[in-house]
Amino acid sequence: MTNEIANIKSAFLAPEDYTTNLIAELKSVGPVFDRLVTSTIKNQTPAWCHNIWQDPKIFTFESIGDAAKILRGMGRNWSLYPYKEFRRAKLIEEKLPHISYKPFKFGSPLPKAPLGSWTLLDKNTILASAECSSPFPNGEITFDEDKTGPPNRAYLKLWEAFTHIQNFPKKGQRVLDAGASPGGWTWVLQNLGAEVLAVDRAVLDPSISRLSGIEFKKGDALSFTPEDLGEFDWIFSDVICYPDKLLEWLTPWLESGASKNFICTLKFQGSSHYSTIDKFRALPNSQLLHLSVNKHELTWIKQNKES
Repeated sequence: MTNEIANIKSAFLAPEDYTTNLIAELKSVGPVFDRLVTSTIKNQTPAWCHNIWQDPKIFTFESIGDAAKILRGMGRNWSLYPYKEFRRAKLIEEKLPHISYKPFKFGSPLPKAPLGSWTLLDKNTILASAECSSPFPNGEITFDEDKTGPPNRAYLKLWEAFTHIQNFPKKGQRVLDAGASPGGWTWVLQNLGAEVLAVDRAVLDPSISRLSGIEFKKGDALSFTPEDLGEFDWIFSDVICYPDKLLEWLTPWLESGASKNFICTLKFQGSSHYSTIDKFRALPNSQLLHLSVNKHELTWIKQNKES
């Protein structure tokens, strides 16, 4: 076992195609196993990451039975991250307790049972962590989707964000959906019982605009200020714009206290606006996530859990 592998203190699973982004965020990078990036430092929370292996261990073994016994001794529930020796890994997985990965129903409580992660580095070496940041396999949520209500699949971003934070608008709260058309996020918010002001240059899908509790205002969402629209319990934005433009628009809302809860998508073109990530990260009570359904995007969340 090399010193590099022996000194692993944490491991981070990058989203597909964003391993380079994850590596750039980490303070110390050890061996990299495709999307799984290790580090000699603990307690890091990078944005370009789906799951953190919080206490990874290295084991060597001789047989498939030995490998399964080692994992069972560390914990009951395990999710395989396939890296090498795929057939051998599958045979080990078959000797572990079976987990039924049913699509997750939005609004359900998070799974309570700890879910560990493991992989084979070679034929006789396991990297495994019984403690992980996500209760979902490899940090990715597969929802039981609604095929009829929402006008597009963008609603899954909001479902996933709410699932992560286990907090969402309450019935009767006033919320702003900036850049709402065709209405996927508005649909989610209306279903939660919120009173929604939806703003966009393009109109909402007719199936959304006819729902109760929705007011539509036509115009450039990023041209409206707190003085124009008043106060909100939550502000949401899936607007297509550069992240620095989004931050410029959000600043008056943050400074005025016109809303204390925000969920916004940061959309990138190339890497020219990555510097804005740290500005969002520095805002109090903020977190940045790469959701399972995000592409070249991050989701910024700021919440007041008392609201």
